Amino acid sequence: MTKFLSKWSRKFHRWIAVPTALLIPLVVIIKLFGSPELLAAWEKLDKLPSLLMLVMAISGAYLYLLPYIVKAQRKKKVDPLAGSKQSSPAD
Repeated sequence: MTKFLSKWSRKFHRWIAVPTALLIPLVVIIKLFGSPELLAAWEKLDKLPSLLMLVMAISGAYLYLLPYIVKAQRKKKVDPLAGSKQSSPAD
């Protein structure tokens, strides 16, 4: 499951990064140099960059923590085997 989620989240993160990277400078330009009509039209979509940044932060945090999650899952799988070997009587 982690492998599927990792692959999907990496693709999703990459595809969301492109519009976010294009939209943020565009917003700054619109707010600094935009005409009043353009600013009025932009007010309807004003929350979009913030929402994209939130999605990027969540997916980025998951991708950052993913190696630690996988390591913990591997350790959990190995520990029961190591515990049974230690508890068996020595010859």
